[in-house]
Amino acid sequence: MEQTTLIDLAIGCDHAGFDLKEEILPYLREKGYNVKDLGTYSTDSVDYPDFVHPVADEVESGKAGFGILICGSGNGVCIAANKHKGIRAALCWTPELAALSRQHNDANILCIPSRFISSAIAKEMLMAFLTTSFEGGRHQTRVNKITIPQK
Repeated sequence: MEQTTLIDLAIGCDHAGFDLKEEILPYLREKGYNVKDLGTYSTDSVDYPDFVHPVADEVESGKAGFGILICGSGNGVCIAANKHKGIRAALCWTPELAALSRQHNDANILCIPSRFISSAIAKEMLMAFLTTSFEGGRHQTRVNKITIPQK
């Protein structure tokens, strides 16, 4: 039986997020994260859901602890990721928002708007997101209400 290795992070992007993804991958690996790159692998035009769903699947299944998604505005990848049960994708553009998305919302995917932030800010956001813990307590009650109950 083949043993599955837990990966720390799954990352994906569309063509607009490709250059930023290529900048942050070595940074994350330098920091000791095991990152599974699920594409895209060039600046050729692609449909972002084709890369969002594999990342969300990795997080949803527990194969990845967190996901990172990048597109031009961050909106498309965030909307698509949040269609998955158990995914709490957060669109962030500052390190403070990235930390709050973890503290208060237990976000498990960080969505980055590549056309609106620098790579330096993206790296700060990543570290804020990846090193901040969920506070639980009153926030847990709210997070529990996110998933729509079965009818």
